[in-house]
Amino acid sequence: MSIDETAFKALATEIEAFVRGPGERYAAEIERTHQVPPELKAELRDRGYLRLAAPEEYGGQGIPFSRYLELMELFSMSHASLRMIVHVHNGVWRAMDQFATDEQRKSFVVPQIAADITVAFTLTEPTAGTGADLRCSVEREGDTYYLSGEKHLITFGVNCDYWLLFARMAGTTGKDGTVALMVDRNTTGVRVESMAETMGVRGTDHAHLFFDRAPVPVANQLGEVGRGLDVALGGFLTPSRISVAMTCVGLARRAQELAVEHAQKRVTFGKPLAARQAIAFALAENATDIEAARQLTLYAARQWEAGDPAASSLSSMAKLNAVDMLTRVTDKALQAHGGIGYWESSPIERVYRDARAQRFEEGTNEIQKTVIAREVLGGAR
Repeated sequence: MSIDETAFKALATEIEAFVRGPGERYAAEIERTHQVPPELKAELRDRGYLRLAAPEEYGGQGIPFSRYLELMELFSMSHASLRMIVHVHNGVWRAMDQFATDEQRKSFVVPQIAADITVAFTLTEPTAGTGADLRCSVEREGDTYYLSGEKHLITFGVNCDYWLLFARMAGTTGKDGTVALMVDRNTTGVRVESMAETMGVRGTDHAHLFFDRAPVPVANQLGEVGRGLDVALGGFLTPSRISVAMTCVGLARRAQELAVEHAQKRVTFGKPLAARQAIAFALAENATDIEAARQLTLYAARQWEAGDPAASSLSSMAKLNAVDMLTRVTDKALQAHGGIGYWESSPIERVYRDARAQRFEEGTNEIQKTVIAREVLGGAR
């Protein structure tokens, strides 16, 4: 897909200015109040940042995925909750769109792209892994499904309009019985509990959901019975893992900036820290780590765009590598600050806390290794 490079560069410059200006002011407010102000999402929507990657015919800006990631890197240098809003709104439409009917596209996909509604991706359960062992189940009676079970760790699950929820037909096992449903936030038979505050990513709400024969119209089913995990994994998780990998790159870039700035200013025994070989070498290692992760992530994105069957394992490779990179980079960046970096008054402290969450988002490192190993061993056979 062609793109106007001049316009794209101008957009990237605009986003970076927003991240370093208003974005930092929003970050300070979120850290102080532990809440995301409604004005933040409204401003992101009005600036067009929540529809960057969606097709133009849906009201989006039509930026190719691999180029959108260049913008995600910039957003990720800001507060994690700001990045999360941009990430979810620019991605969850894919999961819905691939199996949506024309009517469902009008009801769910287009409004989500316009940010008129918020859709929470609702897969993780407290009593199961994130995959074919889903315990949430539905029983069909006429034109209605009755949903029972639990979900937890659901980002935006408290303050949303719909849950894009994955369950299974009662009595089935494995992926063949899975279904994807659009569940209205105001459905009866649902209890919503806000989960405790997290170590990082402050301000973003996470829900624990309880369903007791909650009625869901069969018309709200995306795709066929047995395709639930196809909606979740191919439509959302593969590109989302790549996007999270770029999130790691952006956050690591911010940590590196803070470390370099501190190393150049802080003087000990008559010399700036930057003149100390131990610090200089650590920053050199960081720069190398960040660039290597960036390039693997962009390669995975291009292969996903091209329809490469290996895109799923490449997305896991990109995410696994980027998360490990972020761990190393933020640790060295905090160490370069010395003891003062551990205090909340230091920007690196927030970055360090936010970075830890990336090891869980869109699957743990162990899940990524499982996906990769399956491809490696399958190829070997």
